[in-house]
Amino acid sequence: MSGPLIVLVGPMGVGKSTVGQLLADRLGVGYRDTDDDIVAAEGRSIADIFVDEGEPAFRAIEKRAVHTALTEHEGVLALGGGAVLAPRTRALLTGLPVVFLDVDDAEAIRRIGRDTARPLLAAADPRREWRTLMEARRPLYAEVARVVVDTSGLAPEDVVTAVVAALALDRARA
Repeated sequence: MSGPLIVLVGPMGVGKSTVGQLLADRLGVGYRDTDDDIVAAEGRSIADIFVDEGEPAFRAIEKRAVHTALTEHEGVLALGGGAVLAPRTRALLTGLPVVFLDVDDAEAIRRIGRDTARPLLAAADPRREWRTLMEARRPLYAEVARVVVDTSGLAPEDVVTAVVAALALDRARA
């Protein structure tokens, strides 16, 4: 095998980390999250990187983290919500089993609330910011995805079942 078994993409608050860990457990493979990789490598939170260095610096760090994870990891890999903004990252995802975890606006906003740890939603109206981000990113998520799973109204375990079925992983691993 070369590269991850599954790559999860989607917006903040969709459940990539929760679903990713559950998927890895179900499939008996490792789990990796590029946001966790960045925090470990930088020794500070993503919010701190945004505040101290700005979004362009964070995106450069993120591109390197994604490239490294795509070449090293063979299990379930979750990418940060903005990773697909980089054309190079989208190119690296070509041909990989990428799953776009989508969610409707109302549920996403309910899930993330006023999460101050999410620097891109630190504006006065995080709901409007989330919608604006999704208008720009949804086509990019769809572009790189082999399958789309709508997580709206689903428990994480149900999302895992939907992902496994969509990628026919139970039959592939049997």
